[in-house]
Order: sequence, then C-alpha cells, then structure tokens
Amino acid sequence: MDHYVVIKGRRWRATDPAIPEEAAAQLRRALMAARRDVGAALRKDEDPKPARARVQAAKVALGERGVPWWEQTLEQRRERWERGLRDLG
Repeated sequence: MDHYVVIKGRRWRATDPAIPEEAAAQLRRALMAARRDVGAALRKDEDPKPARARVQAAKVALGERGVPWWEQTLEQRRERWERGLRDLG
C-alpha cells in the first residue's frame, strides 16, 4: 500500500484507502466545491478564508492532511472521515 502518489514530480499524501467509495466521493465533491469557492472569493475580492477552511476540512477527512492515516487505528480513521462528512455535509 503506497502512502504517497507522485504527480508531475511532486509527492502528495494518498487518500486513505479504507474510506468507503461512496464516502470518499462525497468528500471529493465537497473538496472540489470548496476549491471553486476559494477561486470565486478571490475573483470577487472577498475573503477566501471560510472556503479555505472547508478545503482543509475535506483534505483532513480524506486523510491527505493531518495525522497520517497509516498512523491511526481503523476506528480513528473511520471517525475522521465520518466527522468530515458531518461537518461538510
């Protein structure tokens, strides 16, 4: 199991493979919506901090930021993505 992916020569933390596909898809949709909101806020010269906080929450829920998922128990990992789904839903 790889903990990282390499994209254009840069190493990124991989999404937690224990997340059920439906939950991971919901979190990815929330992540992309938050990223779009960051761009929209910047174009409108508005504060992007709320949207950036949602990006961070989605990335943590996916296991791509925060405590590495491979250092967590399966229970901790499940709690992390379920909390993300609640907070971002």
